[in-house]
Amino acid sequence: MQNSVVFWLRQHLFSSIAQSVLTLLLLALLALVGSTLLRWGVIDAVGFSGTAEQCRAAAGACWAVIGEKYRPILFGLYPYDEQWRAALAVLVWFVTVGLSLSPMCWHSRLLWPLWIVSLVVMSVLMSGGLFGLPVVSSADWGGLPLTLLLFSGTVIIGMPVSVVLALGRRSPLPFLRGLSVVFIEGLRGVPLITILFVAVNVFPLFLPAGMEVNKLLRVIIGIALFFACYQAEVIRGGLQAVPRGQYEAAAVLNLGYWHTTTKIVLPQALRICLPAVTNHIIAAMKNSSFVIIIGLFDVLTASTAVMQDPVWRRYYIETYVFIAGLYLLFGFSLSRYAVWVEGRIDERRNPEGVS
Repeated sequence: MQNSVVFWLRQHLFSSIAQSVLTLLLLALLALVGSTLLRWGVIDAVGFSGTAEQCRAAAGACWAVIGEKYRPILFGLYPYDEQWRAALAVLVWFVTVGLSLSPMCWHSRLLWPLWIVSLVVMSVLMSGGLFGLPVVSSADWGGLPLTLLLFSGTVIIGMPVSVVLALGRRSPLPFLRGLSVVFIEGLRGVPLITILFVAVNVFPLFLPAGMEVNKLLRVIIGIALFFACYQAEVIRGGLQAVPRGQYEAAAVLNLGYWHTTTKIVLPQALRICLPAVTNHIIAAMKNSSFVIIIGLFDVLTASTAVMQDPVWRRYYIETYVFIAGLYLLFGFSLSRYAVWVEGRIDERRNPEGVS
C-alpha cells in the first residue's frame, strides 16, 4: 500500500523537477489560504448560537446570523406560524427524490404515481385551503420550498419535452423538423429573463377575458421550455453518436420507428450524453434565482432580502457562504449520483469487465 502511494505521488506530482517545484508552490499556497480560512471560519468565528454583540467583537466569521435568520432564508415570505407546512413539504420532496433515485423505483408505473401524489401533497401543504389549513397565496411562497418546486417542475416538464424536440429535429418529416428547429433556436436565442417577463406580463394578454393561469405555473413552464431547448441539443448529440449499425440491426429485426427509438437508440443516446444532461440539470437548480425579477423570492433572493436588517447587514458574506454550501451540496450529490449511474449501466452492459 505504501509503495503504491509513493508511486502515485512520483508519477503525478513529482515526476520532474519543474512539476515538483510547481507542486510545492501549490501546496504552500493551499496551506496559506487554508490556514486563513480556518482562522476566519472556525477559530476566531462566533457560533450559530452567538449574539450580534459577540459578532461585533470577534475577528472571524459570524455564523450567528444563520442561527438568527435561517427561517426567513429557508422559507422567505411564507407566514411565520405556518412555516412548519413548508418544512414538511421540503421533507416530502426529499423523500420523493430519494425514492426516485433508488433502482427499485426505476419504472414509470412507480415514478409517475409517486411524483403525482407527492406534488399534490406539497401543493396542499403550501397552498392550504383543505383540512383546516389557512390559505397561503403562491405570491408568499419563497425560500427553499420555492427553489425545489421550480427545479422539480423544470426537470419533470423539461426532460420529456427535450426528448421530443431532439427526436423532432432529427425527424425525416420536414414540417416536424422545421417546427422543432424554430422552437429550439427561438427560445435559445433569447435570455431567460425575457422568457420570464413574457410568461408573467405578456402571456395573460392572450388569454380570454376572465381566464387566469397561476403566475408560478407560468414561470415554471417558461423555465422548463427554456431548459428543454438546451437539453434537446445535448440529447441530439447523443442520438448522433449512436452507431449506424444499431439502426441497421433494428431494421433487420423488422422493428418499427418507435420500438427502435425507445428500446435501442434513445437509451444508448442518454447514456452517452449523461454527463452533459447532468450538467444542465444542475444549472436548472441555479436558474431559479432569476425569478427575483418577477417578485418571487427563492432561497438566494430570500437571503439577500434578510440582509436589510441593519443589525446583521454586515455579515452578508457568511449568509452567501451558507447558500453556496446548499448549492454545492446539491450539485456535488447529483454529479456523484450520475457517476454511480454511469458505472451501474457500464457494469450491466459489460458484467465480465472485458475491455
